[in-house]
Amino acid sequence: MKKFSQMAIPYIIWSMLMLVLPMALIALYSITRPGNSIISFSVTLEHYVKFFTDADFLIILWRSLWIAVKTTIICLLIGYPAAYFISHCDERLQNILVLGVTIPMWINMLVRTYAWIGLLSEGGLAQRVLGLLGLGDTEILYTEGAVLLGMVYNFLPFMILQINTTLCKMDEFLLEAAADLGADPIQTFRRVTLPLSVPGIINGITLVFLPAVSSFFIPKLLGGGKYFLIGNVIENQFITVGEWNFGSAISMIIAVIMMLLMMCVHKVEIHNQGAGR
Repeated sequence: MKKFSQMAIPYIIWSMLMLVLPMALIALYSITRPGNSIISFSVTLEHYVKFFTDADFLIILWRSLWIAVKTTIICLLIGYPAAYFISHCDERLQNILVLGVTIPMWINMLVRTYAWIGLLSEGGLAQRVLGLLGLGDTEILYTEGAVLLGMVYNFLPFMILQINTTLCKMDEFLLEAAADLGADPIQTFRRVTLPLSVPGIINGITLVFLPAVSSFFIPKLLGGGKYFLIGNVIENQFITVGEWNFGSAISMIIAVIMMLLMMCVHKVEIHNQGAGR
């Protein structure tokens, strides 16, 4: 036990330097006035007041949460059937399909998002397909639909892999027992498979929703600057405007929202585990 504790020391130090210290600096910047040094500063909550009293920022926050919810729902609706199909294939085919899901993740997310600009732009493949359906004049790029498509494409593998892992670990004897007790395939799925796959669903929702809320380069590239999300506001405050204090305050607000959501998800998971016993 003592040896194990000693082995954890490098990880603890790394976490302190890479996670705790940056968050502490962001929290400090969020409650200080612009231009003050760390040694000499005055505490203020004006940056938080500015955010919550400006209707434009609140609208952007709501838009970010809403598109993250839509992204998560679409990923779940697509990801669960895909993961269910993969888990019921033979082991060799499972490995091939999982590899097919993970291969796009080997390429940088920024490069993959850039590729969608060519596909969705005027005269691109997507517009040609819509032209065959009589919808060639439909604008795709630089719309909410393009941003949503980019997010679903980039985050869908996280949902599929989490659910597939849970389904593959499921005890097949439980399914056989349900069939022996007279349950048809639909009843077996509804009363056995689906409840037991909830942990994978919760993990998938977490891994999709959290990055979708704070994403900034997907709406920047596919939204063309016309579709602003909260991640773009934070980037703008740090890089363009140079208001690090206000940007830090927005970052802390998003961090608190994410932590609250993760606490809710954790409580749902605990409740599900308790009900399953």
